[in-house]
Amino acid sequence: MATKRIADEPAFVLHRYDWSESSLILEVLTRHFGRVALVAKGAKKPSSSFRPILLPLQPLRLAFGGDAEVRTLRSAEWQGGHVMPTGDALLSGYYLNELLMALLARDDPHAKLFDIYAQVVRVIASEYGEVLQAALRTFEVLLLREVGLLPRLDLQTLTYAPLDSDTAYALVPEGGLREASPHEHGVMFGRQWLHLQETLDDDAPFAATLRACAEYMSALKPQLRALLHYHCGVRVLRSRQMMLDIQAL
Repeated sequence: MATKRIADEPAFVLHRYDWSESSLILEVLTRHFGRVALVAKGAKKPSSSFRPILLPLQPLRLAFGGDAEVRTLRSAEWQGGHVMPTGDALLSGYYLNELLMALLARDDPHAKLFDIYAQVVRVIASEYGEVLQAALRTFEVLLLREVGLLPRLDLQTLTYAPLDSDTAYALVPEGGLREASPHEHGVMFGRQWLHLQETLDDDAPFAATLRACAEYMSALKPQLRALLHYHCGVRVLRSRQMMLDIQAL
């Protein structure tokens, strides 16, 4: 990307930092270049055309360039499609963005993951309750797979032994998918893991995995959370802690 000017690039803002009195540093997810850092000069000025556009969870088309680690934003256009999420949906969007910031290296393209993220953002902008939760679980599974942190779900990870349909298995951070102990909670049977792997291999993995995650959500949630916290290197993600604090109020 050095010195090359990029135009008309699909993107979402993941995070923004103040930089000087009038400018912002943006962390953006782009479709063809992965996570990129940009400086938006003058974006905080009341007269700036960037000011109402550079918001999280909004589909954008960006132009940027430069040969430094932090490139310069040249233009930004909002692509429309949905209004800004609010409430639980907004917090869920911040959670997605925090996961991407923690697990994606800069300048590492993941076009399929970008498309999945765009689909999940559209869902959380219009849905609530169980559909919203199923969409989050779907994104967690597909994100872990895309960055190489999800083992195959049709084999025991350490032994490569096939799964038995009627045996319970657990997904654990350091051991992958293994047979569950008799009193272990939050586990799934072999037939359920096999079904989930089939959805991941589907030609349209988002839709197929969304249906499976809705069915297995209560068992999947604690296992995926433990796996994500392990790889993010934190006990509790900040967006989740914010959600817990708001619920406590």
